[in-house]
Amino acid sequence: MRKFNLEGPVEAERHYCIPPLSRVNLAEILELIADRRYFVLYAPRQTGKTSILLALQDRLNAGSEYRCVYVNVEGCQEAGEDTARATRTLLADLASRSFEVLRDDFVESTMSEHLEKYGPGAALGQTLVRWSATSQVPLVLLIDEIDTLVGDSLISVLRQLRANYDRRPSHFPQSVILCGVRDVRDYQIYSSRQGTNVKGGSAFNIKAESLRLGDFSRGEVRDLLAQYTAERGQAFEAGAIERIWALTCGQPWLVNALAYEACFKGEAGGESSRPIRADAIEQAKDGLILKRVTHLHQLADKLREDRVRRVILPMLAGSEDWDYSVRDLEYVRDLGLVASEGEVRIANPIYAEVVPRELTTVLQSGLETQVDPAWYVDADGSLDVAGLLSAFQGYFRENSESWVERYGHAEAGPQLVLHAYLQRVVNSGGRIGREYAVGRGRTDLLLEWRQIVRGQVQIRKYVIECKVRTERVGLERLIREGREQTAAYMDKCGAEAGHLVIFDLRPGLSWEERLFQKDPKPGESPVTVWGL
Repeated sequence: MRKFNLEGPVEAERHYCIPPLSRVNLAEILELIADRRYFVLYAPRQTGKTSILLALQDRLNAGSEYRCVYVNVEGCQEAGEDTARATRTLLADLASRSFEVLRDDFVESTMSEHLEKYGPGAALGQTLVRWSATSQVPLVLLIDEIDTLVGDSLISVLRQLRANYDRRPSHFPQSVILCGVRDVRDYQIYSSRQGTNVKGGSAFNIKAESLRLGDFSRGEVRDLLAQYTAERGQAFEAGAIERIWALTCGQPWLVNALAYEACFKGEAGGESSRPIRADAIEQAKDGLILKRVTHLHQLADKLREDRVRRVILPMLAGSEDWDYSVRDLEYVRDLGLVASEGEVRIANPIYAEVVPRELTTVLQSGLETQVDPAWYVDADGSLDVAGLLSAFQGYFRENSESWVERYGHAEAGPQLVLHAYLQRVVNSGGRIGREYAVGRGRTDLLLEWRQIVRGQVQIRKYVIECKVRTERVGLERLIREGREQTAAYMDKCGAEAGHLVIFDLRPGLSWEERLFQKDPKPGESPVTVWGL
């Protein structure tokens, strides 16, 4: 029986899947190929690009108009800027796949001769020229993982394709599709040989279109899960389906991973009499994050890059001031870390939780010996949120300087320290949900605490809203607006209490001026204000 796919291209006989070619505008792609266009298909990692290319290869080869071959250049990554080595690796993969798919050994039989005669800077182009000339119908070439090539190796491939473009279709592939994480126009390629940066758009200026593959739609998520139910007889409750959508926003790998964990690893997995519930999806999400699965770890690894941090750190602070460039924003959107359009926000709630965790890994390790979660759990099992924030004031006063400077962003640093402190305590019996985006002027945290009351589990909710005070905003106004926003978020989440945390970043203030607590007055919303 089939399972949810977590690695590699989908195989319909082994995996529950959305038909790959249904996820793209196939008519547009076929028209581009018929018009002899060279174009780009790009999307974040593990969204289904390779599955689509392989399905397209099968579709084209099933007809009589074209001969199509897929080639993956990821194996060239180790070659770096060694163009000769990269070219040999690329031609070897092309030879292997063309024989496997087309039963054509032309590339293999001529590879050594072409490398010796034309050299690494022309061997690929000349191979494609002569191979196309021997073909009875036009060739279509699909090049996957193009952005794993670097420097002069990448420039060499792009320029050979461009240099022979005018020979298509009789003496060069009729159409070429380049597939990777980013649009080729955005490549900034450093050429060691030339000692300068070369823009991808200039090295491959024959590109006709750039097609971006999107995430699953809500309907596609439902269809995918329905395949499991039809085959295994185990249903997903409506709340579980909605929770998968809410946590992933349709990111394909995350959808499959949550479903796999809940259906094959969770307590109810495989028992057709017990439906998959929303709490099983939450447990699956927690498990993925705590295990630091490869998909999430690779994404988090990008946080080390300055151009990523320039976008992410102001977002964590809800800052209304930022200094990232359009290129920086395009880059994090292409990575899938930030939503592909609209408000500058993290792409989905799972990524939103992973980002601050990863940024504060070292800090959290230190807190394990300094903070005992049991200190903030009352005798009845409830969470003492006020005591927790009061203790944080003391911790922040003693330790903030070293940790805030570490993050290199005045507004995000204090909030990351708070994230880590809260995570240390809440991990023992609850969860933290996070909402943040550039320009919001605040960050909203939702603490969900599991408490046993008369033998039943109750989820108690508390909102913590963070704001930053600068020279431009008066304290009373900040408190008034912050309390209103916190109360509105409490109403949205069904929280019983709220806390407004104000970080005062104005220079020259003493800690006595910065630290305070303001309890709500009778008749006001139950929002306590904390100064830091």
